[in-house]
Amino acid sequence: MLDHTVARWVKAHGGSAALAELAGWASLAEGHGDSALPLSGEAAGRHGMPPLDERTLAQVMADPMVTVVTAGSGQDTEANAATPFVIEDGHFYLLRNHRHEGAVARHVRARRAAAESQPAGSPADIDVLFQGDRSERVDAQRAAVARVSGKRLFVLTGGPGTGKTTTVLRMLMLLLKRRAGSDAAPPVVRIGAPTGKAAQRLSESLRDGAKLMRDGQTTLPLEWHPSLEASLNAHASTLHRLLGSRGQRGGFVHHAGNPVPADIVIVDEASMVDLAMLRHLLDALREDATLILVGDADQLTSVGTGSVLLDLVGAMEAEADPGLVRLTHSFRADRSLLPLNEAVRLGGIEVFTRACAGAGGHVQRVHIDAPHQLHAALAGWARDLADGLRLAGAFSELPGGADGAPEQRAVLAALDGLRERQLLCALREGEFGAEVANRQLESLIRVDSSGDGLSLSQGEWYPGRAVMITRNDYTSGLFNGDVGICLRDADGTLGVWFAVTVAASAGGFAEEGGTVAAEGGRRAICFAPGALPDYQGGFAITIHKSQGSEYREVAVLLPPDPENRILSRQLLYTGVSRARQKVQIWSSEAVLRRAITTPARRSSGLRAKLDEHTSS
Repeated sequence: MLDHTVARWVKAHGGSAALAELAGWASLAEGHGDSALPLSGEAAGRHGMPPLDERTLAQVMADPMVTVVTAGSGQDTEANAATPFVIEDGHFYLLRNHRHEGAVARHVRARRAAAESQPAGSPADIDVLFQGDRSERVDAQRAAVARVSGKRLFVLTGGPGTGKTTTVLRMLMLLLKRRAGSDAAPPVVRIGAPTGKAAQRLSESLRDGAKLMRDGQTTLPLEWHPSLEASLNAHASTLHRLLGSRGQRGGFVHHAGNPVPADIVIVDEASMVDLAMLRHLLDALREDATLILVGDADQLTSVGTGSVLLDLVGAMEAEADPGLVRLTHSFRADRSLLPLNEAVRLGGIEVFTRACAGAGGHVQRVHIDAPHQLHAALAGWARDLADGLRLAGAFSELPGGADGAPEQRAVLAALDGLRERQLLCALREGEFGAEVANRQLESLIRVDSSGDGLSLSQGEWYPGRAVMITRNDYTSGLFNGDVGICLRDADGTLGVWFAVTVAASAGGFAEEGGTVAAEGGRRAICFAPGALPDYQGGFAITIHKSQGSEYREVAVLLPPDPENRILSRQLLYTGVSRARQKVQIWSSEAVLRRAITTPARRSSGLRAKLDEHTSS
């Protein structure tokens, strides 16, 4: 509908019929994540667009509503183009996307050029931060810590379990200690992520890393303690809140004329950042601020436009840029899934088959291409899920503590039990989607819940029910992606409990409307079911929603049609790599093969612009 509206708008403003059609296709492509529409080469005809003949292309390029930019000219459409469309290097752009790409490329060039020739972290400092570990497994981590000094842009990428967060902690400690040794004021550190849940997870991981550092075999010297504490006190928030989103009014409080008051900005889950958000972030940072982007470049790209982390990593790797480090060694205790993840990441179907065989019981392939097969698989998954929830105490009445409130350990045990197993779906809607799968799981879990001596609750709530928040709510302290569980206390009252980190809650998140209990570094917050912000069922979620999370066991459900456009290598990699110990893949052979052998490629000119700038 929007695409047709764009085409009609072009015609209403005097554009040719050919331009109107092309603009409609560009709008459609943007909806699929492309920032530009290829007009020539193998990629032409994307999304079903008929190829343009030379006469039509010449007509479009001569249209007054189009600005033609010579590739590599550095022409700035931010200031010079008054037309709504741009053609550059065989790509057709909506003006805003061309401006975003140009701005990101300019910022990246400036930040790379501004890198100061500061001495790398000394071997003695690196040894302290790694507690004397000089083994090959931490070589890349040590390199990242050593290289970060003086950089205005640093990118740290790697798969799950490769130690990205602990590396970030050490990088930050080194930067803070060096700053403390100068006459400069203590730096302001801000942590951002595309979602509130991702920001909380980073805070929790930093805290866990700090505990390991304190409890390690080698005691952390006292002179490092202030840097460690300062690292943990960094404020974490969504990128929208970091920039001061004005909500429905549009725009941000912080921009080039009013920069973010921060010396060091760390962005986690950077693969989820879209083109426009990266542009706004780069606009809003001070020129002398250090930006550290952290994420897995091989995961799914953002829901919005572009694949900026993938493009940036590709450009920096091509130039062997010291401001980029890729972590490859996994520190997970169970490494049986690593060959599987690597096979999917690289797209090798034969290697994948061998990896499945080599993983033994850690990998299970379940053939599903019909509804009755899916229903049977869901019934089996529900039985195992219910057994785990029962073992975690989710179906039992919560024991009371000395103050009469539910015992914190029991609540956290139930929440941890919920995180043991997760069904991940490629689709959200339809018979093979997360919504339908969740409804079936809920009905089955509800029956199991009632078998533990608890009467069936009236309405939709019952002990053991899982929900996922779908909207950030700063008043309650709940964020898009937070998963909670419904539990019954000794008085028979049902409440929905969530676990958040103390560090995240200390950053200004209120707890109005919830009862708070705390133990260690986590808080469990209870809400009456009617007081929750927007939510959905949490027993089955989309693979997109799972990014940044890990579970002991996952099942990945793919659609039955091998021609489904959603299938891609990145989608499957993101799903299977959420598992720490066991993974089930629910699909037909044809669908699985299509997913592994189909890389998701978004069309854009950003990589070319980055290559131009890095080689100049």
